[in-house]
Amino acid sequence: MTLRRRLQNWLHQRLPASDTLTLSQRRVYILPTRAGWMLLLTLLLLLLASINYQLNLGYLLTFLLAGSAAVGMYICQRNLCGLTLHLDPPLPAHAGQALTLALHLHNPQRRTRFGIGLGVINADAAPPALAWTDVPAQGSANVQASWRAPQRGRHPLPALMVQTLFPLGTFRVWAVWRTAALVLVYPSPELPAPPLPLVQPHADGSSSTHASSSSSGEFDGVRAYRRGDPQKTVVWKKAAQAFAAGRNELVSRDTLVSQHQQLWLDHAHCGAAPFEARLSRLCAWVLLAERLGLDYGLRLPGCEIAPSQGPAHCARCLEALALC
Repeated sequence: MTLRRRLQNWLHQRLPASDTLTLSQRRVYILPTRAGWMLLLTLLLLLLASINYQLNLGYLLTFLLAGSAAVGMYICQRNLCGLTLHLDPPLPAHAGQALTLALHLHNPQRRTRFGIGLGVINADAAPPALAWTDVPAQGSANVQASWRAPQRGRHPLPALMVQTLFPLGTFRVWAVWRTAALVLVYPSPELPAPPLPLVQPHADGSSSTHASSSSSGEFDGVRAYRRGDPQKTVVWKKAAQAFAAGRNELVSRDTLVSQHQQLWLDHAHCGAAPFEARLSRLCAWVLLAERLGLDYGLRLPGCEIAPSQGPAHCARCLEALALC
C-alpha cells in the first residue's frame, strides 16, 4: 500500500460516518485548479509589467481580474455549503458486479446550485468518475454513483466525494463524505451454471420419483396444462419442443409429485473444488432453482435452511452464502 493511499485511508477514518450529511464550512475544502494557478501566474506577470512600465490600464486590468477571481472563489464556496446529502440503503449485489448507489441532494436555500459532482473515491487514489447535476432552489436532485462490489461478505461503502467548479472553474471546492451504510455482497455465481443435483424423496419414502439430471432442473412428473396453472409450473422446454413439432401443447409440473420431493443444495456435493468455488456453484444453483420455481433447501457447514421457494427464501439462502 502506497503512502498516499495510507494517508487517504487515515483521513477518511477520522471523518464521522453518516448516511445524511449537511455540508458546512468546516467540511469543505478549496484549492485553485490548474486554470486557477495559470490565472495567478498571469496576474503576477501583468502586475510586474504594469509596475515596470507604469501602465495605469495594466493596473486596472490586473486588479479587475483579481477581483473577479476573488468573487468567483466566494461564489464557488457558497455553491456547496448548506447542501444536504442523503444515501439510500444499497441493495445487495454479487461479487464483481457494479453496485448502484442512489444519492439525493437537497437545497434548502433560494438559489440554484450549479455544477455539483458526486462520485466514489477510488482505493488507488485515482481521480473519481463524477456524476454532475444542478440542484434547483429549495428543491432536490437525484444522482447515481457506481461502485464495483468486492469479494463476498458485508462491507462498508467507500468514501464519496462531492465537488463543484462553478462559476469560473478557477477554484475547486470539495468535501469527503463517509457513509455509515453496509452492503451485502453475494458470491459470484458460477458460469455456465452446472446441472442441478438430483431431487431426493422424503425420508419416509413417500415418493420414489426422481428428477431429471439435465441442466434445466425439470421434474419428470408432468401433466397436461390446465387453465389457471401458474406460469412457473409450465415446462417451457417441452413446450418449445412441441411447438417446433407443430403441436400446440403445454405441460405443467405435477405438484402431486413435486410436493413429495426435496431438492437439497449441499455444500458437500460440490466436488473437491476450493471453498469459494463451491459457494459460487451453490449460488448458481440457488438462482437456477428459484428461476424454475422449485422448492429447494441449502446445507452449509453449521447452517441448514429448510426447502422452500420465493424471493424471501432466495434472499435468505444468498445471505447465508455471503456470510458463510
